[in-house]
Amino acid sequence: MVEKKVTAKKAVKKTEKVSSALKKEKKPKVQKFGHGKKYLAVLPKVEKGKMYPASEAVVLAQETSPSKFDATVELHVQMGLDPKKPEQNIRGTVSLPAGTGKTKKILVLAEEADAKKAKAAGAEHAGLEEMIKKIQEGWMDFDLVIATPAVMPQVGKLGQTLGTKGLMPNPKSGTVTADVAKAVEEFKKGKVEFRLDKDAIIHLGFGKVSFKTEDLMNNFKAIVNAIQAAKPVTSKGTYIKRMSVASTMGPGIRVDLGTI
Repeated sequence: MVEKKVTAKKAVKKTEKVSSALKKEKKPKVQKFGHGKKYLAVLPKVEKGKMYPASEAVVLAQETSPSKFDATVELHVQMGLDPKKPEQNIRGTVSLPAGTGKTKKILVLAEEADAKKAKAAGAEHAGLEEMIKKIQEGWMDFDLVIATPAVMPQVGKLGQTLGTKGLMPNPKSGTVTADVAKAVEEFKKGKVEFRLDKDAIIHLGFGKVSFKTEDLMNNFKAIVNAIQAAKPVTSKGTYIKRMSVASTMGPGIRVDLGTI
């Protein structure tokens, strides 16, 4: 009888192990990520691998926007530069003839006299010590920061806060200037900054899907001209490798570089 009880116990344990193994058995993975129905609906309009003339690519970017909102039309440029070399890490600004379609909230860090000029020119926020204190306390209700050269030593203490968000004023981006009123006016009208990222790519929005195609093309040409003008002397080989346009959340459309 003892033998039978032991055998029975073993059988129960074996059954429990099998049951436990079945419970732990991996279930088929459910695909959580992927493109939505609206994206997939417009995707067939873009021919895979095809290089489109610049004007056609821009029109197609407008037509393939899957968003309900007025999406931004973006330009993505793969450059033949080395971001690790300071002289090739290009950065600059360009004024878009038709504007960006987006209103930026501008903060100007300057002494009282310049702060008043900035406010008169359209800056949403302007000041110095009180603004620096607010930022240190966590306030970030602005899209662009402009500062005068005289206050940069004080602004420097915000380097970690503004720098990580790409908002630190810099002479190369036109955001450190003695003429803050002019800078505010220019950025309000459509002046934008372009810069090379760590992957040697320039990403830049150049208007809205609702823009007239002609206006988007004028903005597109202005950016391309500015990028070409920024070519470093040390650049060798192919300067602009690849280029594509797309609406926010829309499919990428490759641009034939021979048409820019």
